Amino acid sequence: MTEQGRHAAPEDPAAFARPPGVTDPFEPRAQPPAYTPPPPTVAPADAAAFGRPPGAAAFDAPPGARLAPRPTPQQAVPRMVADAFGRTPSGGDGFDPAPGTRIAPAGSEPQSPWWRRGAERDPWRDPSSPFWLGRGAVFAGGSPAQLDPSLDVEQGEDEPVAEEPAADAPASNVRGGRFGLSTLMLALVVALVAGAIGGGAGYFIAHNASNSLHHSDVSFAQSDTPANRPPNSVAGIAKRVGPAVVSIAVQTPDVYGVGSGVVIDKDGDVLTNNHVVAAAAGVSGATITVTFSNEDTARAQIVGRDPVSDLAVIKVPDDQLTVATLGNSAKLAVGDPVIAIGSPLGLQGTVTAGIVSALNRAVHVFGDNGQSDAYLDAIQTDASINPGNSGGALVDAAGAVVGINSAAQESSNNGGASTPTSGIGYAIPIDYAEQVAAQLIRSGHATHGSLDAQGRTATSGLQEGAYLEQVVPNGAAANAGLRNGDVIIVAGGRLIQTFDQLEIVVQEQQPGDSLQVTYLRGASKQTTTVKLGSA
Repeated sequence: MTEQGRHAAPEDPAAFARPPGVTDPFEPRAQPPAYTPPPPTVAPADAAAFGRPPGAAAFDAPPGARLAPRPTPQQAVPRMVADAFGRTPSGGDGFDPAPGTRIAPAGSEPQSPWWRRGAERDPWRDPSSPFWLGRGAVFAGGSPAQLDPSLDVEQGEDEPVAEEPAADAPASNVRGGRFGLSTLMLALVVALVAGAIGGGAGYFIAHNASNSLHHSDVSFAQSDTPANRPPNSVAGIAKRVGPAVVSIAVQTPDVYGVGSGVVIDKDGDVLTNNHVVAAAAGVSGATITVTFSNEDTARAQIVGRDPVSDLAVIKVPDDQLTVATLGNSAKLAVGDPVIAIGSPLGLQGTVTAGIVSALNRAVHVFGDNGQSDAYLDAIQTDASINPGNSGGALVDAAGAVVGINSAAQESSNNGGASTPTSGIGYAIPIDYAEQVAAQLIRSGHATHGSLDAQGRTATSGLQEGAYLEQVVPNGAAANAGLRNGDVIIVAGGRLIQTFDQLEIVVQEQQPGDSLQVTYLRGASKQTTTVKLGSA
């Protein structure tokens, strides 16, 4: 680059000078012409509705201008209103008399004999006349002068005087007489005869009418044939097993509830649900009262409770007990007839019949008060199970107890409230309940296996099973190689579709037992053996 390129020659100063005639630093800006908006376009319909009427002046009066008065025609006043509120016709000048003015009386003269024109001595109307108390105001005939001479009533020409009858002239239309004794006796005899005839007729009519509706020779058709109640009928089973089912009433200072129980041995042990007696556990002043089928009652004590299985055992005096026969729930089949015995709604000894609707139904029983939080491998039945049936017996056709009634299905509506569902009840299989009861009787508590993991049911895609959300470090599942996110699909040879099913399989084992499980980790299927912990 040359030296001339780096230092350009100065330009002409005239190119940046002010125009001729401009002395200010800046040239004034040209002002645009004033803008006048065009008149608005009015629709024909709006013009017809809001425009000036035909023939009206072009402009209204300017603001503040006084308008010429335009009188409004007055409507005629109704005659009734004019007569009631108009001027009185007596006013000569068109106005009523001034207030306080005495108006001359108008109208006809009084026609009473007690009044005459100018009666200065009338004590009722003359303010200056003396007054006194006299006889009663009773008009008995005659003129006022005859009744009271002091009135001195003057008789006018237009007031005729009534002629008075002679004082000693007796009335010609009055006939005297006397009611004699013979007439009285005759009337009495007639009354007695009439009463006797009426009473006899009334008795005759009433007696005949009663005989037409009632009779003394009452007899009914009866049958001496006894009812056919085979031993395995519902009636026969209820008669045999019913005395072994008791009603349990639990009362604390704050709670009162009724449930059921089953006598399982001659020592007085009664098997029931944990949620039936849990309210009385460790509460001062709580009582458990057992009522037997013969209405005898006894106080009971808690032998042991197991919230995991929702089972409990209480003890009653062992005198004259009817012990239930325990069956084999593993041999039940769907469709087998069963009956439920208990105290629904406090109605002791109630029997309902149905069938086995399903087996191995995974049910999670829980309550807001924390007394129930258990997983049941339940027998489903359509025999009615209601509040109060809990702890009662589910009996098969042979009269053996195959389950302990525990819960009824409830459904939730859109508002979140629960409503009972008819025909779906659940019972704990007696095979499992018997194992738990034996542990409670021996030691007061029961033990169960534990996976040491929390989870939920997996419903995403094909991975249906028990999804492990949280595996406890160094726990049974972690030691077997299971991780968070694994989905268990088989446990102990049983297909697992929900987390509830996995909990049931695990809790039916004992601590230290080995449980083989198959699980999915992503797309890979793996198998491992878990050494269970203790719940």
